[in-house]
Amino acid sequence: MAVSGVSGTDNSAAGALAGAASSSSDQEQRFLKLLVTQLNNQDPLNPLDNAELTSQLAQMSTVSGIEKLNSTLQSLVDQSGSSQTLQAASLIGRTVLTPGSSINLKDNAATSFGLDMRGAADTVKVTVTDAAGNTVRTIDAGALPQGTKTLSWDGKSDTGVALGNGSYKISVVAASAGKSVAANTLTYSQVASVAQTASGVTLNLGAAGTAALGDVKQFL
Repeated sequence: MAVSGVSGTDNSAAGALAGAASSSSDQEQRFLKLLVTQLNNQDPLNPLDNAELTSQLAQMSTVSGIEKLNSTLQSLVDQSGSSQTLQAASLIGRTVLTPGSSINLKDNAATSFGLDMRGAADTVKVTVTDAAGNTVRTIDAGALPQGTKTLSWDGKSDTGVALGNGSYKISVVAASAGKSVAANTLTYSQVASVAQTASGVTLNLGAAGTAALGDVKQFL
């Protein structure tokens, strides 16, 4: 089942709103000081016009209203972040497909991986290398459309020899009409835990490292 991308900018938005609220409060305080100073030092023979005073008070009201709006938006952002963390918690123990290049071969079993095709390609080739950097298998995936594609490696070399257990690297090269097409490799990992970080919800994938919730392409 595919998972739609989730923006990881909640904390950035929260920071922006907090900064805006602080700025609005400072502006209101400065405005009040200037208004009081103006009233205290006005010319008795030429006092402040009622219309002008009303206009300035309206400006102060606008500043106060913006501050309250920012406070409300801050609360909504906080609730959204908590909601995303709770939703991500349901992924613990599940297998997810995220950006990565390392795959593990065990007992000659077929190993699944994926490709994130940023555009349609006429030719797509995946290269598998061992721990020493030697190419052990080249997989011709043919033509692929834009989007996420799941593939599998049977654990054998180009000569059909079953390879040993261990970690291997995959890379992809794609082209269309002789021009390079952007494509990234994806690997399957199990979610060990989730956490709310400064950059948003992060998934702990054990030995595979971490991934942002928005990077998940599929979960099983």
